Amino acid sequence: MLPRGASSMPPPPNSAPYSPPPRVTLPSGLEILRTFSGAVIFLEILFGTIVWILVASTGVPLPVLQGWVMFVAVTAWFLSIVFLSVFLFGYANRVAVNWNQADFIFHGATFVFYFGAFLLQAATTSLHHFPRKFNSTTQESILSGREYNISIAASV
Repeated sequence: MLPRGASSMPPPPNSAPYSPPPRVTLPSGLEILRTFSGAVIFLEILFGTIVWILVASTGVPLPVLQGWVMFVAVTAWFLSIVFLSVFLFGYANRVAVNWNQADFIFHGATFVFYFGAFLLQAATTSLHHFPRKFNSTTQESILSGREYNISIAASV
């Protein structure tokens, strides 16, 4: 027998562990371009394209170093376009993700990869004056004067 006022139903579950999906505070559509994050993504796309063109226009004396620079430039460029498209086309409102945190992680990871690529490109540029010996009679520098200037621009 149950005491007076008691029911045989269990109490409702605690609602504390169940929280609503995170709210998107970054705007969708063209308004994303007016935010700091949108401007940074746009600059990543712009400068990634420039680095891609500059590295591709030089001879590649050290394929391991400049191959990584090219990989970072192309991959970051592509992922920046995808990330920007998520906000431009309103997909951010359909997916329950903490977009502020995702934005922070995306820019942080992109910075780390671009900084590593910068170091490798600067290392390639600094080897400009070292000769590359093809045979016993001829010596040629690793980068020509034109390629040296392009490599400096890509490093910057």
